[in-house]
Formats: sequence, C-alpha cells, structure tokens
Amino acid sequence: MKRISPVLVAGLCLTAPGLALAGTPTIGSPDTVTADPTVPRPATTPCAVQLFSHVAFADFTPKPFTYTPPAACPGPWAKVVLEGDFSVTAGRQFDRTAQIAVGHVNIYYGTTQEPSRTVSPTWHVERDLTDYTSLFQAAQSGEVNLGNLVNSTFTGIIDGSARLLFYPPSASAPAPWSADLVLSLSTAPGGAALLDTGASLLAPTLSLPTNIEGAYLDVIAQSQSSDEFWYACVPDDVADELFSCPGTSFREAEITVDGQPAGVSPVYPWLYTGAIDPLLWRPIPGVQTLNFVPYRVDLTPFAGVLSNGQPHQVGVRVFNASHYFLVAASLLLDLDPGTVQVTGEVTGNTLAAEPPVSIAENLSTAPDGSVTGTVTTGSRRGFSISGYVETSHGRVETTVRQELSFTNEQDFVVADTQYVQNIRQTTRITSGTETKAGPAVIHTERHFVYPLTLDISLLANADGSLAQTTSVDQSFESETARGSSGSPHMSRVSNSVVSADTLLFDASGAVVGFQDRASSQTYESRSNEGDCYSRSIAAVDGLLTSLTDGAGCGNGH
Repeated sequence: MKRISPVLVAGLCLTAPGLALAGTPTIGSPDTVTADPTVPRPATTPCAVQLFSHVAFADFTPKPFTYTPPAACPGPWAKVVLEGDFSVTAGRQFDRTAQIAVGHVNIYYGTTQEPSRTVSPTWHVERDLTDYTSLFQAAQSGEVNLGNLVNSTFTGIIDGSARLLFYPPSASAPAPWSADLVLSLSTAPGGAALLDTGASLLAPTLSLPTNIEGAYLDVIAQSQSSDEFWYACVPDDVADELFSCPGTSFREAEITVDGQPAGVSPVYPWLYTGAIDPLLWRPIPGVQTLNFVPYRVDLTPFAGVLSNGQPHQVGVRVFNASHYFLVAASLLLDLDPGTVQVTGEVTGNTLAAEPPVSIAENLSTAPDGSVTGTVTTGSRRGFSISGYVETSHGRVETTVRQELSFTNEQDFVVADTQYVQNIRQTTRITSGTETKAGPAVIHTERHFVYPLTLDISLLANADGSLAQTTSVDQSFESETARGSSGSPHMSRVSNSVVSADTLLFDASGAVVGFQDRASSQTYESRSNEGDCYSRSIAAVDGLLTSLTDGAGCGNGH
C-alpha cells in the first residue's frame, strides 16, 4: 500500500556571543536578517587584512588566497575579528556549505542563504578569533571552500568577501589570553574532513611541543547528505515503514587521544535554508545556520602525556554517522614559557568508549495498513577525567567533569492521505573544569541546552493536491561561570528561532503557493558585570515586519 511522505527538501547535495548591536534592518525588506549581535570591539583603530574580495562561487574548486600579517599592527592584539559578506543572485540555488581556513585551520564555517526568483539575498557574518592569535603571526596560504553548482537549472551565483580586523591593545583593552599554537586536525580544503560512518576517524599523527600546559579542541560536526536530517531518523528496523532515515536520531562527536576516550562534543541540530520547506527560512534563517559556533572540548588533563616527546594522535569520530558528517577540529595549545619540558600524566578517566543508547518503539498497524505510534531514543552519561602537569611554576592539576543527556521523541501517523512526524528533541550538557595551582583553585562551569521542536504534517486531497504544514521551534541556550569561589564571572546567551508555513502542491507535485507563513528570532545575552544585549525580529510572508532592541536590558541596550 503506498503511503505519502513529507517533502524533506535536502538543500545540501559564529556568531560568537557579543554585546554590540548589528546594523538596523529595513522593515518590509525580504533580504536575509538575523538578530545576532556583532562581535564587540575595543576602542582602538584596527588594521584590516583582506583575505579575498568578491570571489564568484560557481563550481566546486576551492579558492586560494595568501594571508600576510598587518605590518602596522603587530601582535598580540586586543581583538581579532573575521568579517564576511556574501550574496547570491536571484534564481534557483541550493544552500551551500562555506568554510574559510588559514594554514588549514578553519576560521569560519557556515551555510548559505537560498535565493528566490525575485530576491538576491545578502548576509554578513563575524567570528571572534582572538584565541587564534598565534595563527596570524606569520604569512601563509589559505582557502575558501564554497562549492556551488551553476547550470541552466541552478542559476544562483554566490559572491563572497572576507577580511580580518586586528585591534591593537591599550591600557583599557589589553591583549587577553590566546593559544600559543593552533593546529588543524585536517588538511582538507576549509579545514573540514569527511567522516562517512560511525567507524570513520579523523586522527592525524602530530609532533607536538614538549611544554604543553593546556590543550583544547574546537569542534564543528556538520551533518550532510543522508545524515542531513539526523534528528528525524529512526532505528533501522522501522525506517522503511515510517518513510524515515535509519541509524536512530542520536549523533555525537567523540574525541580520543591515542585511541583513548578523551571528550565529547554534542552535535547541534542546525537547520539549513533549504531544510524541509525553504520558505521557513526567508528572510530569517535558523539558529546559527549562516555561522556555526564551535564546541570547545577541554583536553588539559592530557597535557602532560602530550608533552612526552612522542608522536600523538588526537582523533574525532561521529557516533552513528550514516553518510555523512563534515568535521572541522582545531587544537589549541597553551605552552609553559618557563621550560622546554613538562611532565605529567592522566590520573583518572571514567569516559566510556561508547555512549549508552536506549530505544523504545510503540507502533501499531491498523487493518488498512496505516501506522501510528511513537519512537523514542535517549542517551545519558557522565564522566570525569583528571590529570596533572609539572610546570616551571609548580604542579597544575585539572579535572574535567561532564554530564550529558539526549532525548528524541517522534510521533507518527503514516496513512494513505496523511503523514505526520512530530519531533521533540533536547540535548543538555553540564561541563565543569577545576584547575588547582598551589592554593589557587579556578572553577569553570558551562551549561548548554539544545531544544528542537519540529512538526511536519502532510495531507492529500481527493484531487491529488497536497498541503504540507511545518512548524519549527529551535534554540541555543548557554550559561558560563568562571573564577574563584564566591566571585565568578557569569554570562548567558539565548538564541531562539520560531517558524511556520504551509506549502501547497498541485497534483503533479509542483508548489503552487503557501499560507500562514511567519517567523521570528530573539537573541539575548547578558553578564553579571552589567553587559546586556537583546534583539527580537519578526517576519510575515517573507518580509521583515518588526524589530525590537533592548527589551529586558534595564536602561536600554
């Protein structure tokens, strides 16, 4: 018996938390708009280094460029900011993956906006790269990897420019901490490697310095191809009858050091601008869609081991990957300037190699062959990793603790004239690091929540026409506290996008219209030092209808 299934449009074949207001969008405009803030800047005058200007992306060849440090602004810098500006000509085009790398290290990762027949969208992205300062001290090659198919059907040509801004330090804005060495785990264009299955491993052999005091891995794991809609997947045994992808709905990036479990990087459910219904994302794209935020894994308990003068492998794989994920991973190292050799070891590690996954299926099949019921997938685990390093200023002990939970519940109706798939998914992460150096103890606590509600309903009419109604509510929530007991610095970020639309199809499957189309985004960030940012935007039928700044920020922005 034939069943109807949803039209999941696969479009694919940073904003770092800040307090600065983005430019004011135009009410009534169909152009791409987000509520995300720009990166905050010091008051000093920056030096600009152009990486590339108005490059046309109409094929799948990476575009090389040469980076040269700014002679007039020698480092270290108070701030290093990447600015990128992109556009795509009106017409038809998929969303595309965009990556920028310097010395193979990824410095930008996002996807592109889809155009329409009448709208040529433009968008601006920024990323705070101050932690990567050492990467920009020497001249080297780079590339922008933005593959784009252009032919008689897919006509949209993407244009892009990017530059780095270097802000000199001052008495009021000194140069902050930055990594002494930044290394990419991949030499692929754009710094991202393809991991096809859960067995695929990105694990280069590295020759590292012998005085590592701190180590961190910035990870971006982007789903593509068959895994683009991983959050909508189900167990293999029911994938066919539910018209869904296999492999369950659980994915997770797992970090190893010399083959041993070393950390976990949860996968954020990014929704690209061609996802499910492209009209959902015009003019407001999904959370971080144009500018992914990397997840930082603290590998400092392994600093002593990594410093022993032997080659080491730092690896990443994606649990349950099912064709496929692209992964960018950058290793940031903090070196001890007082010695050329440190020693140390890992003293405890309770991280299991495989995450526990629970699956519950409650499905029933009626006499007419229709299927209804629920599929639930979950995972929960906690671990602790401890280590020490003997430095020129004494022993430093580090303990990393993490608690992770994942739930995905999907309700289904699969019948001759109806298909319903309603998804409720939440990822929760609590990650704490305790650092002891003599009598001093520093605590860092991070909390993340990735909620996603995605409802899809497809109804068939007697004349063969169809209506697909989709509603999405997704968020990125984070809280960070860092410092000694009693006086931590605390900050919070909340980024939410809500969107809904009904696509109308004729009996041949062609889109003939839409109805009840609306979307909104609210971005808020604040700290216990009085910093506050708030912007809310809303759109109806593809046009920006409202913008509100400073709500909840007391005396305004």
